[in-house]
Amino acid sequence: MFGRTILEPRYGLLSFKEGKAFEGKAFSKHHFRPTKLAGACHYLTLRKPLYASSKHTVSFSLSISPLGLDKSVPEKWPPVLEPTAEQPQLFDGTIRLYTAYICPFAQRVWITRNYKGLQDKIKLIPLNLQSRPDWYGEKVCPTNKVPTLEHKGKIIGESLDLIKYLDSNFEGQSLLPDDHAKKEFAEELFAYTDTFNKIVYTSLKGDPAKEAGPAFDYLENALHKFDDGPFLLCQFSLVDIAYIPFVERFHVFLSEVFKYDITAGRPKLAAWIEEINDIEAYKQTKLDPKEHVELFKKRFQAQ
Repeated sequence: MFGRTILEPRYGLLSFKEGKAFEGKAFSKHHFRPTKLAGACHYLTLRKPLYASSKHTVSFSLSISPLGLDKSVPEKWPPVLEPTAEQPQLFDGTIRLYTAYICPFAQRVWITRNYKGLQDKIKLIPLNLQSRPDWYGEKVCPTNKVPTLEHKGKIIGESLDLIKYLDSNFEGQSLLPDDHAKKEFAEELFAYTDTFNKIVYTSLKGDPAKEAGPAFDYLENALHKFDDGPFLLCQFSLVDIAYIPFVERFHVFLSEVFKYDITAGRPKLAAWIEEINDIEAYKQTKLDPKEHVELFKKRFQAQ
């Protein structure tokens, strides 16, 4: 049997899911003809058998690389505001994203902003979570939390709400699918984010190898749901953005401190992390892994 495989423009042939008859053979676009298009995934068929004796038709799926949709540009991080910094004039027409470089919730919105190419439209206002300016809690966000967005005369908070807001209220490629089944699964995945984080954070006070496993198994199983791309909904989406800031931190901390590799026995999760690490909009928001380890040590090992 000649199975389907994923072929991406920037990769070429990746691997066969069934059978190994053609492994290692070089392909180029002239070998294929398009047969159908479904969402972000193109399905291709070989123009002719690879061998004279072959009468089989071999189908392949071609996922559009997220790199082609990533509209981010290189950007220098603005300096973190001092606690004595003056407050910017509220609602003066500038769109501001109040953030913190160490915060995974804020990182969700930062990635979305970058990916959609909104770096020139939405100004980053980075805060120090240990010493925010007084005016932030008094006049911008009564809960004193990040992220918040200042836009059209209002302040919007909550990271999951904000990434959806950016996606629906600003130009650029939508980061949610049109497919009904994928939309439903997206909502299920969004709903699980708090549970995922709670399981893993709680495990850091005990035995993560035993206690955090179900959370990472959930992601591994979710990545098997749609078999036409490496991301949670096939193409890169807000769902991937919702999870990756936390997975980024858990991955390095659990490996460094507990010697627990969250990708061991979870090949889909390992491939997902690798794929996202190639996306510039995400890479631009990453801290040095050593900083995550030190921050987590202070938070969890001091207790």
